[in-house]
Amino acid sequence: MSSNNIDTTESSASPAAASSTADDADADSETETATDAEATTDDGRRELAAQVELLADENRRLREEYVRARQSRYRATAIGLGAIGIVAALGSIAFPDAREVLVALGATGLFGALLTYYLTPSRFVAADVGERVYTASTANVAAIGDELGLRDERVYLPGETAPARLYVPQHADYSLPDERAGPIVVDDDSRGLLLEATGAELFRPFERALTGDLAADPAPLAAQLTDGLVEQFELARSAESDVDAGDGRATIAVSDSAFGPIDRFDHPIPSFLAVGFAAGLERPVRLEIAPGDDRADWLVTCRWDRETDPEDETAAGDAESTADAEAAVQ
Repeated sequence: MSSNNIDTTESSASPAAASSTADDADADSETETATDAEATTDDGRRELAAQVELLADENRRLREEYVRARQSRYRATAIGLGAIGIVAALGSIAFPDAREVLVALGATGLFGALLTYYLTPSRFVAADVGERVYTASTANVAAIGDELGLRDERVYLPGETAPARLYVPQHADYSLPDERAGPIVVDDDSRGLLLEATGAELFRPFERALTGDLAADPAPLAAQLTDGLVEQFELARSAESDVDAGDGRATIAVSDSAFGPIDRFDHPIPSFLAVGFAAGLERPVRLEIAPGDDRADWLVTCRWDRETDPEDETAAGDAESTADAEAAVQ
């Protein structure tokens, strides 16, 4: 009887022991799986961090190579100008009859070489970096304008302390504010914002770089501004102007903007053009921007009020007098 009890106890204990062993095995398996998953996650994170570091190093290397390439181009230009200057100077000795011309050419070449070599920029800022900075600033100002209920109208006013300032009116019927007002104009008839224009900071170095005076007529002024936009500042790949002085309008077709879409608040390209027309013509300029066609990306239109010709005023006065006389006779 005792033997049977022992067998029964052993047989009843065996399934429990087997179940416990299976549970332990499952727990160990789950632990190993979790450990493997954590190890895999850690490996993935380390690999991702290594890739990020590798990309950062590659970007740094590319920027340095870009700077070196730009600097080497300036250096090559300086060497070329210096070589021309030396050859011209030596030629003045070999050819006495053309000595004055060759000496002048040699001096110009050597001076240009020194100027190019020592004025080579040491730092270049990518266009996308400047665009990001501009985007944040213009988004803030545009949000303020929306909060104040201002109109989607841009008027650039010429001034004495600045080439021009940007006026954003609140009402459709407004009068132009005084230059000393702002930035928030609270007068009832000219309520709005009067801000420093982005283009004003570009216009100052542009005007200093001109070989002559700033043009006062719309057509040559448009040619100067588009040339500065493309050649001096490289803000666009191309800019072509269509001027109608009689109608007080200048439309500039702009392609491949370096700062993205130009229909944003006080974008550097249209702002520079509007400031230039306002300063050159010494009249307020209203700015309009529209998408372009297959020939250009954007159309920037600057409008101003025409000056009344004294002969036109005399003719208008004579016509009015004649009309009054005819009415009196009738």
